[in-house]
Amino acid sequence: MQFSLHNNLKESLAQTIFEALQNTFADTQVTVDSIYKLIGPTPNPKAGDLAFPCFSFAKELKSSPVEISKKLSESFGTNSFIEKAQAQGPYLNFFVKASALFKDSFPKIESGEFFNQKIVENAPKTIVEFSQPNTHKEMHVGHMRNLCLGDALIKIYRYAGVETISTTFPGDVGTHVAKCLWYYTNHNDSKPPKERKGAWLGSLYTKGNNLLEQQKGTPQEEVNRKELTEILKQIEKGEGQYFELWKQTKDWSVELMQEVYDWAKVSFDTWYWESDVDSSSVDLVKKYYEKGLFVKDDGAIGIDLSDDKLGFCLLLKSDGTGLYATKDLELARRKFEDQHVDHSVYVVDNRQALHFKQVFKTLEKMGFEKAKDCYHLQYEMVELPDGAMSSRKGNIVPIQSLIDQMVAKIENTYLEKYKGAWSQEEIDKTANMIASGAIKFGMNRIDPNKKIVFDMDEWLKLEGESGPYIQYVYARIQSMLSKLNDDVEADYSQLVDPYEKQAMMLISQFNDTVEASLKNYKTSLICNYLYDLAKAFNQFYANCPVAKAPTPGLVGARRDLSIACAQTLKKGLELLGIEAPTRM
Repeated sequence: MQFSLHNNLKESLAQTIFEALQNTFADTQVTVDSIYKLIGPTPNPKAGDLAFPCFSFAKELKSSPVEISKKLSESFGTNSFIEKAQAQGPYLNFFVKASALFKDSFPKIESGEFFNQKIVENAPKTIVEFSQPNTHKEMHVGHMRNLCLGDALIKIYRYAGVETISTTFPGDVGTHVAKCLWYYTNHNDSKPPKERKGAWLGSLYTKGNNLLEQQKGTPQEEVNRKELTEILKQIEKGEGQYFELWKQTKDWSVELMQEVYDWAKVSFDTWYWESDVDSSSVDLVKKYYEKGLFVKDDGAIGIDLSDDKLGFCLLLKSDGTGLYATKDLELARRKFEDQHVDHSVYVVDNRQALHFKQVFKTLEKMGFEKAKDCYHLQYEMVELPDGAMSSRKGNIVPIQSLIDQMVAKIENTYLEKYKGAWSQEEIDKTANMIASGAIKFGMNRIDPNKKIVFDMDEWLKLEGESGPYIQYVYARIQSMLSKLNDDVEADYSQLVDPYEKQAMMLISQFNDTVEASLKNYKTSLICNYLYDLAKAFNQFYANCPVAKAPTPGLVGARRDLSIACAQTLKKGLELLGIEAPTRM
C-alpha cells in the first residue's frame, strides 16, 4: 500500500526543505516524498508547530544531524505557510502562519474536498471479516468490541480510497448448537416468546450447558454424549428432526443479530456461515492430503509446522470431522478465489493468535500466495468491573438489555429538560445516537492490545474521553453557529491567537491521523484525535470570543474556524460509525 502526499502544508514544506537541501548539499538523492514522511508535530508548541528530524540523512549527507539542521535553517527559502524556521539540535522546527493555513484549508473543508482526498494509491482489494457471533446464544456487550472495531476499520479503509469488502462468519454449527437443541428437545417446558426468540435460545443454551456439567460423572453422561453426537450428525447430513429444528432456531438467532446490526447501523457485503464450509472444508483437506502436503497419524490428518515453530496443526479428527482451522482454510480459499481479494483482515480476539498463525502458514504451504497478505487484528477481551463474561455461565450483559438501560438513562438525565419542547420521536432518536456513540467510542478508544472494563456510567459522561463528550461539543458548535450572521466576511489575517492556531493545526492533521490509523490498524488514534480537537475547540471558544470578537472580520474568521472544527469532528465520528446530533 502506497500513501500519497495528501497534506498540503506538509507537501509545501517538504518541497521547500528539498530545495534547501539541494542548495546546501551537492548531489543529494533525498526525495520530497521521503522528507514529507518525516515531518510531524513538535512535542512542545513553544518550540514550533512542525519538526523535521535530520537523523535519517546524516549518513548520505556525511554530516551530523545537528550540522544538517543548522545549514538547512540558514538556507531555508520563503514559504507562504511558514513564519520562520529554527534549528533545534538535530531538528529543524517550523512556526506555521495560522492565517495562511486557514485561508488555504477552509474552502476545501467547506466544500468537502478536504475530506475527499486520495490518501492511498495502488491499494490492494481488501476484505475485513468481523463480528463472528454464535447462533443459539445471545450477543452481549463483549461482542461489541469486535463489531465496533471492524466497522470502524471498514469505514477508515473506504475513506482512504481502498476497495473494501465487509463480511461476517457466524458460528451456526458446533457443540454450542447441539447443547441448545438438546435442552430445547429434552428438558424445556416453556414456549418460545413472541419477540426476541434468539435471546430465549441463549438462555436455553446456558441451562443446557449447566445441566450437562452437573451430570458429568454420572451414568447419564454417556447418554447425553450420544444424543449430542446424533444432533450434530443430523445437522451435518441435512436431514432429520434436529436438522429441521436447527433451521428454525437459526432463523431466530439471525433475527436477533440483525436487530443489533440495524441498531448499530452496521451491514455486511456478504455473509459466510460455518455450515456453508463444513463439508467442503473436509474435502479440501483430503485433497491436499492426497497431494502429500498433510500427514495422517492414528486416523487424524494435520500438518507439522514445527520448522516454523508453530507446532502441529490438526485439521481432521480421527472420526473425519473438521475443526476451526479446517473451516478457516476453506473460507480463505473462497475469499481469495471468489472475492478476488489481495489483502484479508481477520478481526478476532487474541486467544486465537496461534490458530491464525497456523492457518496462514498452512495456506502458504498449500500454494496460496495471498496468504502472506493475511492479517490477524487481535484484541483483548471486554470485562465487567467484577470480571470476565461467559455465556456458558450466564454472567453477561445482553446487548439489547444494555441499549434499553442506556437509552433510559440518557432520556432521564441529559434529555429530561427537553421533554415538552422536543417531540418524543426526537428524544428517542437523540438518546439512541448518544448510546451508540458511547458504546462505539468506548470500544474503539482503547488500543486493541489492552483490556476494556465496561462501565456504563463512565462511558456516558459528558466530559473526558467519551463519545457523548465529542457529540456534545459538536452540538454546542451548531448551537453557537445558529446565532451568528452568515453574511459577515471573514478576515483570516486576524487569526493570530495561539488557541486559534492550535485548533487549525489539529484540523490540518486529520488525514494524517487517518493514515496512521490505517497503517497501524488502530482506530484508537481517531478517538484520541477527536478528543484532542474537541478540547482544542473548547479552549479556543473560552479564550477567543466569536460573536463578540472586536472586529467583524475576526467574527467571520472565528465563525469559519468553528465551522471547520465542527465538520472535522463530524467526519471523524462518521469513521467510527457515530452520528453527530445537532442538539443535545
